[in-house]
Amino acid sequence: MAAMAASKASPQPTFYKDVAPILQKNCQSCHRAGEAAPMAFTDYSSTRPWAKAIKEAVASRKMPPWNADPHVGKFTNDRSMPQAEIDTLVTWADSGAKPGNAKDSPPPRTFASGWTIPQPDMVIELPEEYEVPASGTVEYTYFIVPTGFLEDRWVQFAETRPGNRAVVHHIIAYLRDPGSKWLRDYPVGKGFVPGKNKGGSEGSGGFLVGYAPGMPPEQLRPGQAKKIKAGSDIVFQMHYTANGKAATDRSKLGIVFAKEMPRYQVVTLGAANGKFKIPPHADNHQVEASITLHADSELIALMPHMHVRGKAFEMRATYPTGETEKLLAVPRYDFNWQLWYQLPEGKMLPKGTKIEATGWFDNSRNNKSNPNPEIEVKWGDQSWEEMMIGFFNVSVPVETNPRDLLRAPKKPEPARSGGE
Repeated sequence: MAAMAASKASPQPTFYKDVAPILQKNCQSCHRAGEAAPMAFTDYSSTRPWAKAIKEAVASRKMPPWNADPHVGKFTNDRSMPQAEIDTLVTWADSGAKPGNAKDSPPPRTFASGWTIPQPDMVIELPEEYEVPASGTVEYTYFIVPTGFLEDRWVQFAETRPGNRAVVHHIIAYLRDPGSKWLRDYPVGKGFVPGKNKGGSEGSGGFLVGYAPGMPPEQLRPGQAKKIKAGSDIVFQMHYTANGKAATDRSKLGIVFAKEMPRYQVVTLGAANGKFKIPPHADNHQVEASITLHADSELIALMPHMHVRGKAFEMRATYPTGETEKLLAVPRYDFNWQLWYQLPEGKMLPKGTKIEATGWFDNSRNNKSNPNPEIEVKWGDQSWEEMMIGFFNVSVPVETNPRDLLRAPKKPEPARSGGE
């Protein structure tokens, strides 16, 4: 009987029939030529040498990267691999990682050349190559690039692409409204390091899109878009990291415009705390931040941001009723995977909702990424310093002034008593 059962057992999985579809679905967006991953999983010959590593990565759930607690919230871009797919990859590796019949392979997955968004309608490059030195600290460097738009434009997809991944740690593309005084003292088209307290996004028209390790591009639903006002500039904030070898970079931004006038505009906000002090050797230091919304909106995405001492993160909503709801929990924060967590449609935040964020930091020797557990750590741009921001995207009707989200209504003056 045992022999008969064995003869009827499912055949061992093969690459072309069983593994390739899983890699297409879960891995190839990064594991292909020109993308962030250091190896390609697009065919058998390039995948076979990594069979054991694939097994270990998926069995431990290090890959695909997804750090959210599955018991808190639901997210439309959940990268978690189903257990059945994990089992298939593990069995394939354990059984010799056989190719099988190439006729069983699914058609190759197609991607827009050089982009993870649809082919851009417009590409904006840095105006010149930036020379990154072989060593030393490179302060955040900014480039201002006029859009030349003569009318307001609406963006449904946007992606920043590093020209040289080896030295680009992150990119943020900010919008500068035509009337803004932010960075007006600096040249257009030339890289510069702003003076103290003049960087960041103070006075900008908002956050368009960013690039950091693991961060996806901006991909909005039909009917939603980010607004670029006529006459606006793109302000690139570039964080370069010297790696021992002099290099050059010319990063770029790709934009796909909405095909019709959207009903809703998307705004990126953040609950931030820049006043913390993490003591030396503290292994679970807690930092709080919050921001109150003064207009109705729909919550569409969340993204925690800390640096290498970041340990865990949580975001909550406290509603005008006093009820508090946990929106996101990241029990094992990973600086190498700056993920956006996208919510299903319809998560409404009534006027007066407070978005709260809690970050925990490990400044002890037990944190293998900690550059120096002996020092007190404060807010700073560089990775050996720290940040604490709970970014989130909200959607509001297009006629809403985004500034009204954060602008508390004026309190009515008390009525004067009657009489003479």
